[in-house]
This record gives sequence, C-alpha cells and structure tokens, in this order.
Amino acid sequence: MRLDDMRDVARDIAAAQLPPHAVAMWWLGQASVVLRSSGTTVFIDPFFSRYPDRLVPPPFAPATAPPADYVLCTHEHVDHFDPQTLPGLAQASPQALFVVPLPVVEQARALGLRPENVLGTQPGEVVHLGAITLFSVPACHGLKAPPAVYDFGFEEREGENLYRYLGYILEIAGVRIYHAGDTVIYDGLVERLRELEIDIAFLPINGRSYFREQQDIVGNMDEREAADLAAAAGVRLLVPIHFEMFAANQGRPGTLIDYIQAHHPGLACLIPAHSRRFTFMKGDGR
Repeated sequence: MRLDDMRDVARDIAAAQLPPHAVAMWWLGQASVVLRSSGTTVFIDPFFSRYPDRLVPPPFAPATAPPADYVLCTHEHVDHFDPQTLPGLAQASPQALFVVPLPVVEQARALGLRPENVLGTQPGEVVHLGAITLFSVPACHGLKAPPAVYDFGFEEREGENLYRYLGYILEIAGVRIYHAGDTVIYDGLVERLRELEIDIAFLPINGRSYFREQQDIVGNMDEREAADLAAAAGVRLLVPIHFEMFAANQGRPGTLIDYIQAHHPGLACLIPAHSRRFTFMKGDGR
C-alpha cells in the first residue's frame, strides 16, 4: 500500500458522514475492523504494526490513526491485541476507551494505557458505550499449540471462571454486528446469535489443521463452518475475515462463495476489499 493510500484510508474513516441508522465499515486486514456511525468510531482487534511476515501492510501507523471512541480486543494473540499498536492508538485518541476480556486487563494497563481507559468485560454483561450497546459472547480458542486445546480459556478468580476469549456483538445505529474474534463453533453459539438477531457477522475462515497446529498456529472455523453458522443463526450478511495476512494461515474466500451458492443460496455474503469502505443500513438484507 502506497503512503498516499495509507493517508486516504485514515482520512476516509475520519471524514465519513453517515445518515442515522447506517454504519460504515472497513476491513483493515486479518481481524481488524473499523465501524463508524454518525457519531461514533470503533476499532476492533486493531493490528497495525509492521509485524514480520505479514503479507498485507498496515493501513496506517498507529499514532496517525483516525480518532477512535472505543477500541475492542477479543483476546491476547498479537494479531488481535497488538502491543505495538495499542499505545499508538491511545496516543492518537487519548479519550478512547479500551475494552478487553477481564483476564487481559492487566496486560492492557502494562502497555501504558491509563487504568481508567481500560474496561474488562465478560459474557452476560450488557455494556452501554455512549450510543453503542455491547454484548460479549464466549469464544472457543486457545493460546498455543501443540497440543492445540480449544476451550474458553477459563481463569479462576474469587471462585468464578472468567472467559479469556470473547466475541463481541455491538448494536450501533440500530444495526447488530457480531465480530467473532478467534473461535471454533461450540454448543449454544447458534442459539446465542439467533436470539440477538444479528444483521452482520464478521467470521474467521482460516480453519485449522494438525500440521499448522504443529507450527503453533491455533485455528478457527473454516469457510464451510462460517457459512453454516451464519445460515443457522439467521445472519443477514456474512463478511469473512482472518485471511490473506500470513502465508501459513490463509483462508479461501472463493471456496466460501462456492459453498454458499451450493448450500445456502439465500445467505448474503460480502467479500471485503482491504481498507475499502462499505455501508450497511438497518433494514438491508431483509
């Protein structure tokens, strides 16, 4: 990406003017997503450092990022909780609130984020962030392999099991958006999503395999599972993420489209372009 293109992305996010009940979205590579309504900008899993071997360059330097109101991280893997990105975002947006799973709060504060600007959350909580309502849902993942163990990363604290990996459902401008973070499908996920009537689901499609797990790559649902999950949960628009960033951890968006056409022809799917805006208005996809 050329320097002018990087500046254009940041400018586009900062300057976007939205009517009520509309959300603009940018996929910035891997699981990084920006959401903007008429009055709020949210970063989810920002990954803007020049990390080794990344195939897609950062859209902009963290310290020159467009202003953010909220920054959400789903778990502590570097491509979701980037120690080289978060302090720069805090510098660019000193007022931003950083939301992380409760067991990750101390790691966030250790990066120099102001304690009052870090909020820990857990499934079952409903958090009101200005005009946004945030629901957290469990994610089933793992921190390292081999062996690969997919679970909820429970950390016992004061007799309570805290979830280390989360997905987030945001209601913004009347639109409900699910960002899965890293997860495989688990019992109860379909029912949770269906109950909350998801408009848009950002789902990983990079899958998992024994051989990648031997390289310490903990995986996710694959293309077929993402389509099946979206269809079963009644999602109105599926947007795949978590592909094209690393050579050893690719997803196959073409396979996703083929599978949807064969098995779920009524499911809407958008393959996002890196750093290009797309807009959704409440009622789209009905």
